[in-house]
Amino acid sequence: MAGASETSGSEAGRRPAALRRSWLFVPGGDRAALVEAARCGADVLIQELEDFTPPALRPQARAMAADIFAAWRAAGIVATVRINPLEADGLADLAGVIGGQPDAVHLPKVSEPAQIAALDAEISRHEAHLGFPPGAIEIVPNIETARGIMQTYAIATASPRVSAVLCSTEDLAEDLGAPRSKAAVELAYARQRLHLEAVAAKVVSIDCPYTFADMEGCTADARYGRQLGYVAKSAVEPAHVAIINAAMTPSPGEVQEASEIIAAFEAARAAGLDRGRHGDLLVEVPFYFAAKRLLSRAAALGVAGR
Repeated sequence: MAGASETSGSEAGRRPAALRRSWLFVPGGDRAALVEAARCGADVLIQELEDFTPPALRPQARAMAADIFAAWRAAGIVATVRINPLEADGLADLAGVIGGQPDAVHLPKVSEPAQIAALDAEISRHEAHLGFPPGAIEIVPNIETARGIMQTYAIATASPRVSAVLCSTEDLAEDLGAPRSKAAVELAYARQRLHLEAVAAKVVSIDCPYTFADMEGCTADARYGRQLGYVAKSAVEPAHVAIINAAMTPSPGEVQEASEIIAAFEAARAAGLDRGRHGDLLVEVPFYFAAKRLLSRAAALGVAGR
């Protein structure tokens, strides 16, 4: 995986990692939920074989994977799976689903780079056996412990397959010994640190899911994640997907403002000045580059200014 903003070499039609705004976990053994999920608007769907799938249902969930992944991809959705840790049912999960060529494999409870290296080796072994293009299947480590947060950079750079890292909520709060709250103050530092280390590693950071049902809280949480710098967020509730997509997509108003910031800076430079002015904002080089980056993202997502 060359980088977070690029597609896999053998999957040129796959939505680039940097444009995957919403990542929805779906119970892995619930066929109706897996089929229905394709209609919710998520950029990425995750067949969840760990916490959302009781052990007794895992064999039938694995058997459904190939058909489900094909249906998701036909709908333009990035099709992924979360297996169990390799030392638990993960090896059986991987063997059972990899024939369907998932676009990415999520590994839960990652706290050491060696866990990613081990998964990479297993995927490579299956790819060679099945004749799949080498390296096309991405890895998304799920960081769910204090130890994992502290090692995010090392985990993200442990394999060229890693395209993104995902931050947890419930397991992380439990590991921290912190009461879980809607405001998520207990996760504030972890969310900031994971994003910072993911940026340093040049992979996408996926913000933690909002694990309460209310829409107002989800909206506030998604906007807070965007303010931290996230451009992607996971979800466990299909109704939250539209909220996440909106929060992680530049609005027409933001596009218009970015265009004005760029124009102000370029006009100032043309006049021999070091910086421009847009209202009360002194437009220096970082603001200029940020505005150009926003316009590029908006264009990629099909958003025009008002």
